Amino acid sequence: MTTRTQSQQTKEEIKPWIRRFGRFGYMAKGTVYGLVGILAFMAAIGVGGKTTGTSGMLRTLAGVKFGEILLWLVGIGLIGYVIWGFIKAIKNPQNKGAISRIGYAVSGVIYGALAFKALKIAMHAGSGSKSEESLSAQLLSQPFGQWILGAIGIIIIGYGLYELFTGWSERFMKQFKTGQMDPHEQKIACKSGKMGLMSRGVVLGLIGFFFVQTAVNSNPDQAKGLDGALSELAQTPYGQWVLGVVALGLILYGVYQIIRGRHEHMSFGKIK
Repeated sequence: MTTRTQSQQTKEEIKPWIRRFGRFGYMAKGTVYGLVGILAFMAAIGVGGKTTGTSGMLRTLAGVKFGEILLWLVGIGLIGYVIWGFIKAIKNPQNKGAISRIGYAVSGVIYGALAFKALKIAMHAGSGSKSEESLSAQLLSQPFGQWILGAIGIIIIGYGLYELFTGWSERFMKQFKTGQMDPHEQKIACKSGKMGLMSRGVVLGLIGFFFVQTAVNSNPDQAKGLDGALSELAQTPYGQWVLGVVALGLILYGVYQIIRGRHEHMSFGKIK
């Protein structure tokens, strides 16, 4: 057996494990958004719950029975999602452009921080996080900080619009191995992905708007994350109804991510 053949064989033996870890990561991400959506929906219908972000959800999870076990699973799973994100950024198996690859890398950093936070809470080490407000205050104190913060806000708005379009057009279905899915699974993936991506797009657009508003007014208290965006939705006319619809969308986004973990194309090169 030649050295090249041995190398290829070794590579094929390793890749399935990395794929499985990545798939587990998508499911962990889906669990996070699903739980955030459940808490927000409970708040919308007045049976408890709260409009919290991912950090608040993790702290809430720590207080329920078997919550620490779930935190460990989420934290470890998100590490798999991060690893797969950096593989997509570096190896570019889907032949994406530079902007998409940068996006994968940025996403990897964000969810890496979330995984670290989940594991720290699970180990009773605290949340170990800085709020959006303190981050904004730090940026505003730097030269060109307002411009940087404004640019971040515009990028978030742009990504939110992209998710809205992707959900509405159902382009996300190209990511699935539909040939291995029965009609019922395809229908669930399509419906949950469409509403889920559109709901997340709305929330991201609001978060980006708050960042831009912070940059314009130089007021770090105006920066808001996921929890702030959901709270603002609740303050609009018919706010509880709007919050309920968006919360259901976030739950469906979680379902979509879980299905994505099971059926997405995940190759290191040419999609098979």
